[in-house]
Amino acid sequence: MTAAAGIDRKAPARAAPRRIFPALVVLFGALFALVPYWNDDVGLRESFLLAAVYITLASNLNIMIGYAGYINFGNIVFFGIGGYVCVDLVTRWHWPLVPAAVTAGVAVSLLALIFGFGILRLRGAFFALATIGVNEAVRQFVANFEPWGGATGIYLSFDAYAPLGGPMAALWLVYFLLAGVMVLSLLLSYAIKTSKFGLGLLAIGQNEDAAGVLGVRTPRHKALAYSVSAFLPAVAGGLYFFKSGIIEPNGAFDLTLSIEAIVMIMLGGYGTVTGPLLGAFLYEELRGYLLTSPTVSQLQLVIAGALLLAMVLFAPGGLVGFVHQRWPRSRSILQ
Repeated sequence: MTAAAGIDRKAPARAAPRRIFPALVVLFGALFALVPYWNDDVGLRESFLLAAVYITLASNLNIMIGYAGYINFGNIVFFGIGGYVCVDLVTRWHWPLVPAAVTAGVAVSLLALIFGFGILRLRGAFFALATIGVNEAVRQFVANFEPWGGATGIYLSFDAYAPLGGPMAALWLVYFLLAGVMVLSLLLSYAIKTSKFGLGLLAIGQNEDAAGVLGVRTPRHKALAYSVSAFLPAVAGGLYFFKSGIIEPNGAFDLTLSIEAIVMIMLGGYGTVTGPLLGAFLYEELRGYLLTSPTVSQLQLVIAGALLLAMVLFAPGGLVGFVHQRWPRSRSILQ
């Protein structure tokens, strides 16, 4: 009886971080959304909006890189296709914004599921190169697809923002929606990591052949992870390009953003939930400074590459891994 009682007392203690962390994510998201609104700070809103997009991209990319161990350079293709589908539904078919963005996410996720069963037969460098090829192939296809404007893309008129109360009201609404998508990305990453499905992905990341021998259905796990990691970036793409008022192939399928997302993951800590959050937020602030600096504005990618090299050499676990090593108890908060 004493041993059983001891086990019962320890169970709530172990379960506490599982309840605390999601609550902290929701609180962070609420503050993230409301601080620019309270201050009526347009500059801060735009900075945070980009940070929300980067966090969403990095967090979902981390499902493939950090959990399953598959380097995906073409993750931006989900963002771009989602943007095109959403903008097309809003402009040509006059759909409301939210249903259009969600439909874009579902469509891209299903496409990724079907395509994932094929491309995920490749491993290592072959898979990484294939994802680059997929992104470039889709970009060329869209650039020659006339219903989506071809190389010039799609432009939104001011009439598209009228159902939302006009352009200014639409900007705030899109910002709040993107903050919500960011929170959902973090919660999704946490739910996967702490689930049986996530355990299978981590096993694949460690040793795929051994995982298959132990009973993990590796093709299904990888395809589902690929599909899940496509949904929220596609939704974010729809919202972002609706806010921008224009979408064109080079901007929608910019491979540079995929590379930067990998840098964000490595900076914060791959295979963790808060790593992409910290890495993306810090990198966005650094990127904003570099782009506005007259002396180093042309060295953005050079500094990003140097930063990635430094993290790999001196802190391979990223910022979160460094904190975990120094303060082990922080694992209950920095998942």
